[in-house]
Amino acid sequence: MEKTNKPLNFLVKILLGGIAVLIAEFLLSGIHVDTFMTGFILAAVIILINSTIKPLLILLTLPITLVTFGLFLLVINALMIMLVDWIMPGFVVDGFWWAILFAIVLSIINSIFGNN
Repeated sequence: MEKTNKPLNFLVKILLGGIAVLIAEFLLSGIHVDTFMTGFILAAVIILINSTIKPLLILLTLPITLVTFGLFLLVINALMIMLVDWIMPGFVVDGFWWAILFAIVLSIINSIFGNN
């Protein structure tokens, strides 16, 4: 039987997510993160929101997601980023389109890291 260390896995996920956030912030001029620590806290908040609020939103918007062949999920991702922008000091997104682009870039970087 395999033994897993869930708290350690969660910390590694936050660490990789924080690095991904900082890389995405470096690449996109419409995203602003004040400090390195803000980037890692931002990663934790994004993980928390993506595991709590996002599944409920996906369920509620399932009909429009099916009609748009899944493209509405980009809107949901952008809304989650805008929610984090509203909640968290030290993180600023210049607009909705920057939030979509940030979500896409963050997704690509997390995929490269294997941080799903």
